[in-house]
Amino acid sequence: MDIQVVKNKYGIIGNDLELVRSLSIALHVANTDMSVLITGESGVGKDVFSKIIHENSARKHKNIVSVNCGAIPEGTIESELFGHVKGAFTNADKDRKGYFEVAHEGTIFLDEIGELPLSMQAKLLRVLESGDMMPVGSSSARKVNVRVIAATNLDMIKAIREGRFREDLYYRLNQISIYLPPLRERKNDIELLFKKFSYDIAERYKMPPLRLTDSGREYIVNYPWYGNIRELKNKTEQMSIIETGRDITKEIAMKYLNYTEVSKLPTLYQAQELAQVSTITDRELLLKALSMGQMINEMRAEINDLKNTLAALAKSGITINSTQLHQTIQEPQKSSYIPTTSHEVFQVEDYHYQETVNNSDEEEFLDTEVIEDVPLSLEEREKTAIRKALEKHNGKRKLAAADLKISERTLYRKLKEYGIE
Repeated sequence: MDIQVVKNKYGIIGNDLELVRSLSIALHVANTDMSVLITGESGVGKDVFSKIIHENSARKHKNIVSVNCGAIPEGTIESELFGHVKGAFTNADKDRKGYFEVAHEGTIFLDEIGELPLSMQAKLLRVLESGDMMPVGSSSARKVNVRVIAATNLDMIKAIREGRFREDLYYRLNQISIYLPPLRERKNDIELLFKKFSYDIAERYKMPPLRLTDSGREYIVNYPWYGNIRELKNKTEQMSIIETGRDITKEIAMKYLNYTEVSKLPTLYQAQELAQVSTITDRELLLKALSMGQMINEMRAEINDLKNTLAALAKSGITINSTQLHQTIQEPQKSSYIPTTSHEVFQVEDYHYQETVNNSDEEEFLDTEVIEDVPLSLEEREKTAIRKALEKHNGKRKLAAADLKISERTLYRKLKEYGIE
């Protein structure tokens, strides 16, 4: 059949050399039984090419069954493709033919073949190689005679390298390869398609067709059209219905075509990769935030413990200067002083220390009370307060923790840290 006749019959608009070459290949292989793999971005017309191949083949009087492999749940896809027998699973109250059996002696179009689960890929390979199909729950194989046309918008070689698609199945499907170029590689065809869609919608709703100004033409021709023909058709119809004027300028086109640099992705599978990377990054950021929140809570608990301890010391009449506090923090094990008094109720109170330096480099306390003895380390003061609280409540940790104004968890940690039985 002449290529122009085919273009007119199936509504194919454009004179791009790559498109014409792909159409010529489709017509040449139509009369064979070879498997065909159609590749290209979403919206370039892969389903139209499957119809061209089937309807120009010897199988044109039989069924062509279109299956979207990415839209069928993994748990039911085997039954959908190969059928099942009665009693194969719950609610299987009768035998059911699968898509392959329905397409017997005809053609089956497996769209989004790259989304097929690995477990099903092995079974599909068996059907392609031997023609044997095993319905779910059946113990005997059935012969089917089906011409397979598959389509995908994925980078299949990359999917094979990543272990998402079987290499042997790829080569079995890819006996004939047809590539459909994206619309941004067919710039000379964009205005033709715009006019076609504009005239179609105008005829349907009895209105004048749209006209492109020079600025509008330049803008839509250079627009990337990641949704390809489907996107161009939708946007043209939107402009036709919404705009009261019929002249489409750049400014009007920009209202409908929101182009950003982020969307500059050559193929859909790269967009999916970008979404995956974004998801992983968000997850990592969330985990880091949770980890940081946990660290902050632990630091807050430690600071509160320190405040409680210093507040108790202040209420007991013990005053320390900055040098002693520094030594207490840095060298907690050096002192063996045990105070004769302790305050048994811990609460956060104001506490302070002051520091002065005189000519003799001696430090003195500026409070009214001066401690003559060697100051007790912070650790020893904590131990003493904890022991006193436990003695008061006869070893009941819950009551002791409440008395000390700390959590039971903190008390247990302190008991283990200080080796208090």
